[in-house]
Amino acid sequence: MRFLTDFADQAVVLPVVLAIALVLLAQRWWRGAAAWTATMVATFAVVLALKVLLIPCGTAAMHTPSGHVAAATVVTGGLAAMLRRRRGIVVPVALLAAAVIGASRLVLGLHTWPEVVIGALVGMAGAMAMPRLAGPPPPRIEARRLVLITLAVALVFHGLHLPAEAEIRGTAWRLANLLDVCRASQARL
Repeated sequence: MRFLTDFADQAVVLPVVLAIALVLLAQRWWRGAAAWTATMVATFAVVLALKVLLIPCGTAAMHTPSGHVAAATVVTGGLAAMLRRRRGIVVPVALLAAAVIGASRLVLGLHTWPEVVIGALVGMAGAMAMPRLAGPPPPRIEARRLVLITLAVALVFHGLHLPAEAEIRGTAWRLANLLDVCRASQARL
C-alpha cells in the first residue's frame, strides 16, 4: 500500500504537475497550460486551507483532509481532460485514482473515511473544472509524449517524501494560537 500512496506524495505530484504544464507549453496549448496551472494551484490551495482550519478545529473523524487523495484525483482527472476530447472520461478516471489512493490511505491508517472523502471531493471539483477551463485539446497535442513524460517524472520521484504535513500542522497550530480560536489553547493531541 505504501508503494501506491507514494505516487500521490507532494514530492511526486509537484514535479509531475510542473512537467505537464511545461509539456503543454512546449506543445503551444496556452489555454490548456493556463487551465492546468490554475486548477492545480486552486485545488492545492483549497486542501491547504482546509488542513489549516481543520487541524486545530476539526473532530476525531475529520482532522486533516487527505491531500494525497485530492492530488491524485485532480492530477489524473485533469490529465484525462487534457488528453481526451470527450468530457465523459474525466470523472471515471478521477474516481479510480481517488479510490486507489483513498484505499491505500485508509489501509495504512493515515486517514479516516471522512478525510478521504473530503480529499476526493476537492480533487474531483478540480478535475471537473479542467475540461471547462481548458476547452478541447487542439489536434496537434501529442498525447503519447505527454503520458510518457508524466510517467517518467512520476517514476523518477517515486519514493521521495516532502515533510509538508509537519510544516502544515505547525503552521495551523501557530495560527490557531495567534488568533485564539478552536482548541489551540489546549495541549496538542
